[in-house]
Amino acid sequence: MHDFPDEPHVPAQQQATAVMHLRFEDVSQSGRVMLDALPHGLGPAVWVKLMRASPIEALMTTQGIIPILTRLIIEGGDGPIAAREPLQLEGRYQLARTEDAASEVNRLILAMWLSATARRSRTYGPPPPGAGEPIQVGRVFAEHVFTRPFAEPGARKVLRFDSPDLPPVPPERYAWRSPETLMVLPTGAEPFDAEPTLDPVSVAFGLDHTDGNQHVNSLVYPRLFTEAALRRLAAHGHSTALLARRVEVAYRKPCFAGARARILLRTFAIDGALGALGAFVPDPPEDAASAAPDARAYCTLRTLFQG
Repeated sequence: MHDFPDEPHVPAQQQATAVMHLRFEDVSQSGRVMLDALPHGLGPAVWVKLMRASPIEALMTTQGIIPILTRLIIEGGDGPIAAREPLQLEGRYQLARTEDAASEVNRLILAMWLSATARRSRTYGPPPPGAGEPIQVGRVFAEHVFTRPFAEPGARKVLRFDSPDLPPVPPERYAWRSPETLMVLPTGAEPFDAEPTLDPVSVAFGLDHTDGNQHVNSLVYPRLFTEAALRRLAAHGHSTALLARRVEVAYRKPCFAGARARILLRTFAIDGALGALGAFVPDPPEDAASAAPDARAYCTLRTLFQG
């Protein structure tokens, strides 16, 4: 599995703390925080406290340059905690660049990190051992590429900042990974499926799956993928009393309300855990080659489960 990107040392104005309250359904029966609850912490800790009134917000409002989410890594941490226990958040961001084989800048990146802690506790029953001690309940990494999404196709790529408060090109270099890397089995994994195959359930996207960006929300994909992975693991005879503990999603293009998609996936075991990798592809597939990773995928994913 790919490592979690190291948190960089950044100036104080690129770091912030915040508090986030959970919903009851954000904590599993084991007391561990659900993965899809954690990215919401980027809102209060990074977008609100660090992006507002920043040079980046000025790029968005005056130049139409928007950081588009391209990769998301969520890792669950320790437990248990009570559903009423607020999360203490630490967020930070860094600007960076990617380069092509000729060392030419080909992307400008906004990378975000989030760490969430809480006091060990329990929603019901007696306090757990170590009650009250702070524990890390999860962390998030979010990769964004700056683009002009509303410009003409040839004018959308952003390779320099035109702002007196930002360097034209960020000095930090960022290692880009293509979405297709998530379709490769991790080293040491034992596959249950010989090849990625289509889940039999067709996904029909509705307005319930969307957000204010006018397309399917980024957290819908790992949620639906988890359901498909559990169906496939059950078909292989495994218990589904599992909790997703790590997910990585690489986004290529959005889906919209009214569209249909299929989930291509392959399950495996690694280091005592069960996992799945796959992609959301168009439905119906265009040809028999749809059971292999290709550029038509809306997004690619890899996730790990534990009991």
